[in-house]
Amino acid sequence: MSQSFPTTSHFDSENNMLFWTIIGGLATFVSLIFVTAIRRTPSRPETVTTFSLRIYRDQLDEVDRDLARGVLDEDTAERMRLEISRRILTTDAQCRDVARHFRNTQSGTLFFPAFIGTIIIFGSLLLYQQLGAPGYGDLSLAKRIELAQAARLNRPSQDVAENSRILQPDTDATPEFLALMQKLRERTAKRPHDLQGQILLARNEAALGNFEAGYRAQERILSIKGNESTAEDWTNYAELLILAAGGYVSPLAEDALRTSLEHDPQLGSTRYYWGLMHSQIGRPDLAFLIWNSLLSEGPDTAPWIPPIREQIEHVAARAGQHNFVLPQIPNPIGPTRHDIEAAQDMTEEERQDMIEAMVFGLEGRLETEGGSADEWLRLMRSLVVLERMEDARNVYNKASTSFTDNDTIDVLERAARQLGLIP
Repeated sequence: MSQSFPTTSHFDSENNMLFWTIIGGLATFVSLIFVTAIRRTPSRPETVTTFSLRIYRDQLDEVDRDLARGVLDEDTAERMRLEISRRILTTDAQCRDVARHFRNTQSGTLFFPAFIGTIIIFGSLLLYQQLGAPGYGDLSLAKRIELAQAARLNRPSQDVAENSRILQPDTDATPEFLALMQKLRERTAKRPHDLQGQILLARNEAALGNFEAGYRAQERILSIKGNESTAEDWTNYAELLILAAGGYVSPLAEDALRTSLEHDPQLGSTRYYWGLMHSQIGRPDLAFLIWNSLLSEGPDTAPWIPPIREQIEHVAARAGQHNFVLPQIPNPIGPTRHDIEAAQDMTEEERQDMIEAMVFGLEGRLETEGGSADEWLRLMRSLVVLERMEDARNVYNKASTSFTDNDTIDVLERAARQLGLIP
């Protein structure tokens, strides 16, 4: 129902920023301890000179004691003091030389601890970036699954998620459209069992960004249809719940998705949201399996493919799939948007001739040989550029009958509505 699928990047970016801040701080702290240990200056080593100084000081004390006992006279004691003091000065000078050499040796090792500290910080971060899984502790697989299940059961409700989000309705709607919407609301309020009216209400409330009103209308659609509700009906309901919660898959949305999968386990939009939920509750391994399968199945024009391509590399890293390479989108056959824009440098007549020739070739091939959904979409857009609206509508009608896959038909219908080919 929406034109762009919500992603989980908002939730992950905040968690990753906090995670890398914490481990960066821890790595810096550990490296500082290591560097400090290297740089710490040990006590000055005991040398012959320092030992001699202690002896000379003891001798001075002994001279004073002998003088006090009368063993020495004053003149003899003074001569002995002078001789001992001279030796002390000589020895002290030698001690200062030793200390100066020791300090110079220690200061010369500054580069080594700085180099070691840098290796510790950046080496550990780089190693974890390659081998680790940011956001996960050192836990066993069973413990991680247990925590993910707990997160799944205890995550916020739909009401809590809606109250924590600030969503601005679409303000670009024309006054005429808003007046029609008011009439539609009044009509559906008087006729709550009018299925077509509720379908229009849900679709247009979503277009205005009134997602809560949209899923309320979708609830009435499910109630009216009862057992006749389809997988698409339940997915539309889940999608509106998720959009109302700002991209968060609540337990209520999970229940709707599960019901949709019971009706049709292959529906692409449902599987995208199912993977999104697993990514949010801490099971990137399951999210990766689901999204990688959707990427492989295609088609590349499916509305869930761009958000998957935007997120799957990050999810793959969290799941430990470090060898995953995002596949390139093959170049489609036929005129591209770039081809048409490049024609703007030509004269009006040259541009029209070029575009019409390209469109004519693609139109003829699709008429006779058929083609992919992407080629039919490209032809529709090209005809709209040429202002051949009726031809574009005819192409849409032919394309919609050429495919039986519900997902592809839904993609064609969305594109036709965006191009103004159908209401």
